[in-house]
Amino acid sequence: MSYRFTKASLLTGTVMAGAMIASPALAQADEDPALESGAAEETSAAPIVVTGSRIARRNVETAAPVAVVNAEEFKLSGTVNVENVVNTLPQVVPGVTSFSNNPGNGTASLNLRGLGATRTLLLVNGRRWKFYDANQITDLNTIPQFLLDSVDVVTGGASAVYGSDAMAGVVNFRLRELDGAEVGGQYSITERGDGARYQVHGAVGSDFADGRGNVTAYAEYYNREEIFQGDRDFSEFALGGSPLFQLGSSLPPATRLTYQGDADTAGSPFDDTVDGNPFAIFNADGSIREYDNPGDLYNYAPVNYLQLPQERYLLGGNAAYEISSGLELYGELSYSNNRVDAELAPTPILVNTFLDIDSLEANGFVDAATIAAFRDLDANESGADQNDGLIDVQVRRRLLEAGGRRNLDERNAFRLVTGARGAINDFLSYDAYYMFARTRNANIQQGNASVSRFTAGVNGTGPTPINIFGPNTLTPAMVDSFRIQAQNGDISKLQVLTGVVSGTFGDFALGEAEAVGFALGVERRIVEAQFLPDEFLASGDVAGFNAGSPTSGGYDVNEVFAELNIPFETESGFRVELTGAGRYSDYSLETVGGVWTYAGGIQIQPIPDITLRGQYQRAVRAPNVNELFQGTAIGFPGANDPCAGDGAGNGPIPTGGLLATCLANGVPQANIGNNVVLQPDGQIAALFGGNPNLEEETSDSYSFGVVLEPSFIPGLTITADYFDITIDNAITTISLQQALDLCYNQAQDLSDPRCLNFVGTRDAQGAFGRVNPPVLGGANIAEFSTSGVDLQVNYGTDVGFSLFGEADSRMAVQFLGTWTESNDTIPDVTDPTNVVTCAGEFGLTCGEPQASFKWTSRFSWSDGPVTTSVRWRHLSAVEDDDPTFDYHVERIDAYDLIDLTVSVEASERLTLSAGINNLFDTLPSSPEFDASGTVINNTNSLLLGDFNNSEQANTYPSTYDVLGRDFFFSAQFRF
Repeated sequence: MSYRFTKASLLTGTVMAGAMIASPALAQADEDPALESGAAEETSAAPIVVTGSRIARRNVETAAPVAVVNAEEFKLSGTVNVENVVNTLPQVVPGVTSFSNNPGNGTASLNLRGLGATRTLLLVNGRRWKFYDANQITDLNTIPQFLLDSVDVVTGGASAVYGSDAMAGVVNFRLRELDGAEVGGQYSITERGDGARYQVHGAVGSDFADGRGNVTAYAEYYNREEIFQGDRDFSEFALGGSPLFQLGSSLPPATRLTYQGDADTAGSPFDDTVDGNPFAIFNADGSIREYDNPGDLYNYAPVNYLQLPQERYLLGGNAAYEISSGLELYGELSYSNNRVDAELAPTPILVNTFLDIDSLEANGFVDAATIAAFRDLDANESGADQNDGLIDVQVRRRLLEAGGRRNLDERNAFRLVTGARGAINDFLSYDAYYMFARTRNANIQQGNASVSRFTAGVNGTGPTPINIFGPNTLTPAMVDSFRIQAQNGDISKLQVLTGVVSGTFGDFALGEAEAVGFALGVERRIVEAQFLPDEFLASGDVAGFNAGSPTSGGYDVNEVFAELNIPFETESGFRVELTGAGRYSDYSLETVGGVWTYAGGIQIQPIPDITLRGQYQRAVRAPNVNELFQGTAIGFPGANDPCAGDGAGNGPIPTGGLLATCLANGVPQANIGNNVVLQPDGQIAALFGGNPNLEEETSDSYSFGVVLEPSFIPGLTITADYFDITIDNAITTISLQQALDLCYNQAQDLSDPRCLNFVGTRDAQGAFGRVNPPVLGGANIAEFSTSGVDLQVNYGTDVGFSLFGEADSRMAVQFLGTWTESNDTIPDVTDPTNVVTCAGEFGLTCGEPQASFKWTSRFSWSDGPVTTSVRWRHLSAVEDDDPTFDYHVERIDAYDLIDLTVSVEASERLTLSAGINNLFDTLPSSPEFDASGTVINNTNSLLLGDFNNSEQANTYPSTYDVLGRDFFFSAQFRF
């Protein structure tokens, strides 16, 4: 059997492993049968490169399981952002999305198997794309959806073929070339009349020089309008407790004050002898009264974004020209400008300072009774503090007068590829290219406050005294004295130089199979990234958005790799195919150095209807720039302080070893279980930073599967694959909740290494403050593992009638599902008995719900020019991950969404489509309240509560739909 390279084989490029599988294609106009036959004949004769390999082959099935999403899925789902389809894949746990306001960073990421976005390698046309920050993560917003031909998802480590980062797997976005032109657009809007999204795009492509060359150019504009949490009933109030009731922030616009001196507070506004409440708050006239919880809490929810606004421009193109049979030059160019806003409630500020009583009286900021109360406290203090005219206080205020906190990320991303490929002889070919990618993010933050200027204004040491003693008391001049605008920058660069020789050993073959194939290559990558905060964020003198120190670093790696494909086939059709791959990587990082990755697989096809397959892969991931070199930054993750459990919605009341640990850690006995004092908010401050001593992660992945294509049921293909992935020496910064649980609920000894980060971090009241918060850093101490089964079913057949056309109509059914058997984390391998199980769970430890069963299926009927399609998205029920406490919702019920689309080929050149996503308007329940703010109606399990076990907006908006019934209309014109 000859195995020579032709021009067609060189131009085919990377294709999906499931290309033969039926898909719900849109209705097509009739084409010339002769042209169809000729095209099919040439394609069948051309070797192709399958995702997960660099060897050209005729057999598109591989030992590694590959799930495929065709371009029609994007069209039928009314999606113009890649994230919206990718996140519905059963292999994916949503990462950062268009609903990620806090936390969020204006990007869209992909988290394959729930193992983290940094462990998923994204490719475009088989090559690395561009990343947006020091975490080396790709922003899905930069991929042109309208040019997608397919998306291939490869399960398991693929470092032997593609290098570092391919731990959970590889996702390859394959773009199409054009010969002609197309212009299209889409408009989407919710049933409630908000959240409008519109997109227009154009692309033109043409062959030239008698087909030896092709040029494609494209452009797109996309705009998405914001939706606020206040625009939906379920997210208008921050909820918590059980039954649910209205809660909020303990930093109100009227200022909450805590006295921190040593005078007896009995009879004062801070008297806690009756109800244990040591806080006071101010009225509009400057008078002071006892703080009421929850009545005086600030509802931050309605002014937060539910859907982030976005504006995007994409420009790009690619070209190829065959100079001779041995030399074809090609290039790719892409540019994107992406602007995404995030908006939070006005800045909450907390400072410990003093009040000058004479200054307050002179400025008239408070009334006479308050002055008298302050002087009485001052007179009863001890030592030098007695009658010094000052009292020590903690100030908590929401800076409503300074406006909301707006965070604008504008990312400009550029990527260039230039290369050459061609045939060396009849059996060998080469491909060599250089890629350069650069992303620059300009980040502008509005609504921040300088902590030092604000403090000086409060205690009278600054040039402008400020009046915080009541609501709406800050004048524009006062606000200007402390309000600041911060500007930060991120710059990320990636360079790749790759050369590959692939082909066969002549016509050497085993039996009746095609020739034995191989690939041999070298690669060099250079990674650089930096974060440049402005002076206020770098110094830490900021309230509003999080402070952070500069980050700068990079590394390079030189690699050599090889693949081998050995097929064997008998005359009777029995077929066995062996594959192997290996890569040696030499990193400039001393802690990584030289590492090996390798893979081996086998396929057995006893008859054409059945293929059995299995594969083992060893993969590595070098630490990224952020993990290595991140400057110290403060964050505010959601967590529950175990010492604050009150048995009524905030965890169990501390007893036994937990109680002893809390007391030893500085929590006064009187404040044990006092959630109002110890944790008045759902977030706790923590410091995060890099670790230059990190080593590489390693993973071992196994997969075993079967492909069924029964000849007695034409058009049916079934693939089922079991996967098992374990990541050792994993780099992790465990969540604050995990760190708290490890120390307070397990170690229960402050001398234990698991508790050292919490020693000395509590204030005099026993609460975690912002002055000296606990420190969390990355280390190679964890183990991640996941296992399960992927199932893909595709069936297409002609139906013996037609309503709109002359020929028979066609029916197509697709099913793509995953059963997740396990998704486990061992936070610290020194204690292997502590295993966090997340399959089928959600919550403060596991985060996003990870349904045990997740699938997306579609039924399409194509009749003449009309295609009608219904999609069914399903998530099985999930349980809360905290066994020690019962929240309002302990189980989120099974979740189903139905989508409907109709597409019409109005002419040979014009296609019109319309659809409804979330047809039955499935949303979290709308709560009804009594006079005290308690929810009185029965609500569904999607309404969790911000102060309970949700992520944001009282639910998980990246997993469960928050838009409601959503309409889209699109048109595409080809000429």
